[in-house]
Amino acid sequence: MLWIEHLLNALQLGLMLFLIAAGLTLVFGVMGLVNLAHGSLYMLGAFLTATLTQRSGSAVLGLLGGLLAMALIGALLEFGLMRRLYPLDPLDQVLATFALILILNGSTRLLWGALPVSHNVPEALAGSVHLFADLHYSAYRLLIIGTGLAVALLLYWIVGHTRLGMWVRAGASNREMVQVMGVHVKALFTAIFAFGAVLSGLAGAAMGPLTSVQVGMGEEVLILAFIVVVVGGIGSIRGAFLAALLIATLDTLCRALLPGLLGRLLPAHTASELGPAFASISAYVLMAGVLMVRPAGLFAQDTGGARRRSPARATPADTPRELPT
Repeated sequence: MLWIEHLLNALQLGLMLFLIAAGLTLVFGVMGLVNLAHGSLYMLGAFLTATLTQRSGSAVLGLLGGLLAMALIGALLEFGLMRRLYPLDPLDQVLATFALILILNGSTRLLWGALPVSHNVPEALAGSVHLFADLHYSAYRLLIIGTGLAVALLLYWIVGHTRLGMWVRAGASNREMVQVMGVHVKALFTAIFAFGAVLSGLAGAAMGPLTSVQVGMGEEVLILAFIVVVVGGIGSIRGAFLAALLIATLDTLCRALLPGLLGRLLPAHTASELGPAFASISAYVLMAGVLMVRPAGLFAQDTGGARRRSPARATPADTPRELPT
């Protein structure tokens, strides 16, 4: 029963990492934008949902209001700032989005203060659910698992089997040609960025009751999200999903097993400190191992998402060939 509980915890953590990494891999792989401020959107989603839940007295209204606010914030950020960063070098994008992290952290501290904001699990989901035998599991964590799986299936269907997904893949490979064919690429990219902000905000809203809703909570998650994107392959939804589950399972099992294994060789106090430390670096070790074997990631460009080149750097291969008459 304990092993099954650990695996369920890993599944819940992996699905939350996937929600963050999915928006990040779409923006990174499709639009060619290195967005370090993606973790700040996770933080804003947690703060807005917690505040709206307290004000309305309803967890459902708080969540819906928080997601709508994140969609608006994402669209405004893309329209006002991000689209100006697309043709710039990655270093310029990193500097600009890092400055945005500082601005959003400072603004959040100004509005909500430096202390954590209270965000509790809804009363209806505060208990546990009997699954089978002697296994009881948190109802709220089961809801997170179900929501994450539903979003993953929805994303896979949208990107791979809809006209919108076709536009996304086409705009990634040749933006100018898609514009000529009548697709409003700027509006499409705004919608993609807003959707990524909603996914990140949803993860922040879901994890808020389980962690602490405080300023800077997105930075640590952002690092893991980038690892998921790199391991899975830039632009790959399927890769992000599998990499998130793999990293979460590795982290969870290392935290559960390493202290006991190290305790056979080292004093108990030392083993209890080294175990979580080794578990924290397990994701980096996994990333290094994957990149040694597959430098482009496990499922590179699985959704057709390739980094868009700016017109100034277009190569002859980007020029459409004439079709025979």
